[in-house]
Amino acid sequence: MPPKFGDLKRYCEKDGWVLIRNTDHWYYEKVLTNGVVLQTKVSHAVQKEIPGHLWKRILRKQLQITEQEFWDKL
Repeated sequence: MPPKFGDLKRYCEKDGWVLIRNTDHWYYEKVLTNGVVLQTKVSHAVQKEIPGHLWKRILRKQLQITEQEFWDKL
């Protein structure tokens, strides 16, 4: 079951991501120890599930973690 946008927001807050903008979405950023800057955006529709294809892309390209790492952090 894919997570909800609220789960993604909670993950970002627990994992040290910094809220850089709150407009149509919440925009988060995290600087890794090697200097790489990751960014993601989270819908304000926190009760909606993230569509499966989008969730896979968020994990791979934006968060750069596995699904297990995501759930372990929550």
